[in-house]
Amino acid sequence: MLIHGVNDPRLKQVFLTGVKVDRELAYAEVYVSAVEGASRSAEILAGLESASGFLRRMLSSRMELRSFPRLRFHWDPTPENADYIEKLLAGLRDKK
Repeated sequence: MLIHGVNDPRLKQVFLTGVKVDRELAYAEVYVSAVEGASRSAEILAGLESASGFLRRMLSSRMELRSFPRLRFHWDPTPENADYIEKLLAGLRDKK
Protein backbone atom coordinates (compact mmCIF):
# COMPACT_ATOMS: atom_id res chain seq x y z
CA MET A 1 0.00 0.00 0.00
CA LEU A 2 2.85 2.35 0.81
CA ILE A 3 4.69 2.12 -2.49
CA HIS A 4 1.61 1.57 -4.66
CA GLY A 5 0.46 5.11 -3.87
CA VAL A 6 3.52 6.51 -5.66
CA ASN A 7 3.28 7.05 -9.40
CA ASP A 8 6.95 6.41 -10.21
CA PRO A 9 7.93 3.76 -12.79
CA ARG A 10 11.17 3.12 -10.88
CA LEU A 11 9.12 1.64 -8.05
CA LYS A 12 7.36 -1.14 -9.97
CA GLN A 13 7.58 -4.60 -8.39
CA VAL A 14 9.21 -3.29 -5.21
CA PHE A 15 8.31 -4.71 -1.83
CA LEU A 16 9.09 -3.81 1.75
CA THR A 17 11.01 -6.42 3.72
CA GLY A 18 11.18 -4.63 7.05
CA VAL A 19 11.00 -1.40 9.02
CA LYS A 20 12.90 -0.46 12.17
CA VAL A 21 12.03 2.69 14.09
CA ASP A 22 14.43 4.13 16.66
CA ARG A 23 13.36 4.78 20.25
CA GLU A 24 12.99 8.53 19.79
CA LEU A 25 10.81 8.07 16.68
CA ALA A 26 13.24 10.26 14.77
CA TYR A 27 14.08 7.80 11.99
CA ALA A 28 12.46 4.81 10.36
CA GLU A 29 14.87 2.50 8.56
CA VAL A 30 12.88 1.04 5.65
CA TYR A 31 14.27 -2.07 3.96
CA VAL A 32 13.19 -2.86 0.40
CA SER A 33 13.85 -5.42 -2.30
CA ALA A 34 12.63 -6.13 -5.82
CA VAL A 35 11.79 -9.07 -7.99
CA GLU A 36 14.67 -8.28 -10.38
CA GLY A 37 17.23 -8.21 -7.58
CA ALA A 38 20.08 -5.85 -6.85
CA SER A 39 20.52 -4.84 -10.50
CA ARG A 40 17.90 -2.12 -9.95
CA SER A 41 18.79 -1.24 -6.36
CA ALA A 42 20.29 2.20 -7.09
CA GLU A 43 17.34 3.16 -9.30
CA ILE A 44 14.80 1.99 -6.73
CA LEU A 45 16.51 3.71 -3.80
CA ALA A 46 16.70 6.95 -5.83
CA GLY A 47 12.97 6.68 -6.58
CA LEU A 48 12.16 6.13 -2.92
CA GLU A 49 14.33 9.06 -1.83
CA SER A 50 12.56 11.36 -4.28
CA ALA A 51 9.18 10.15 -2.99
CA SER A 52 10.14 10.19 0.70
CA GLY A 53 8.38 13.49 1.45
CA PHE A 54 5.15 12.28 -0.15
CA LEU A 55 5.39 8.91 1.63
CA ARG A 56 6.05 10.56 4.97
CA ARG A 57 3.04 12.88 4.60
CA MET A 58 0.81 10.00 3.51
CA LEU A 59 1.88 7.85 6.46
CA SER A 60 1.66 10.66 9.00
CA SER A 61 -1.93 11.37 7.96
CA ARG A 62 -2.83 7.76 8.80
CA MET A 63 -1.01 7.53 12.13
CA GLU A 64 -1.44 9.69 15.18
CA LEU A 65 2.06 10.65 16.26
CA ARG A 66 3.26 13.97 17.57
CA SER A 67 6.30 13.76 15.32
CA PHE A 68 6.58 11.36 12.39
CA PRO A 69 9.96 9.72 11.76
CA ARG A 70 12.10 10.57 8.76
CA LEU A 71 12.31 7.70 6.30
CA ARG A 72 15.67 6.18 5.38
CA PHE A 73 15.65 3.57 2.65
CA HIS A 74 18.03 0.62 2.44
CA TRP A 75 18.41 -2.26 0.01
CA ASP A 76 17.74 -5.66 1.60
CA PRO A 77 19.73 -8.48 -0.06
CA THR A 78 18.05 -11.17 2.07
CA PRO A 79 15.57 -12.42 -0.62
CA GLU A 80 18.39 -12.72 -3.17
CA ASN A 81 20.65 -14.48 -0.68
CA ALA A 82 17.86 -16.89 0.24
CA ASP A 83 17.26 -17.67 -3.44
CA TYR A 84 20.99 -18.29 -3.97
CA ILE A 85 21.16 -20.65 -0.97
CA GLU A 86 18.04 -22.47 -2.15
CA LYS A 87 19.64 -23.03 -5.57
CA LEU A 88 22.81 -24.35 -3.94
CA LEU A 89 20.80 -26.75 -1.77
CA ALA A 90 18.76 -27.89 -4.78
CA GLY A 91 22.00 -28.56 -6.64
CA LEU A 92 23.27 -30.66 -3.76
CA ARG A 93 20.03 -32.62 -3.64
CA ASP A 94 20.27 -33.31 -7.38
CA LYS A 95 23.80 -34.69 -7.02
CA LYS A 96 22.68 -37.39 -4.55
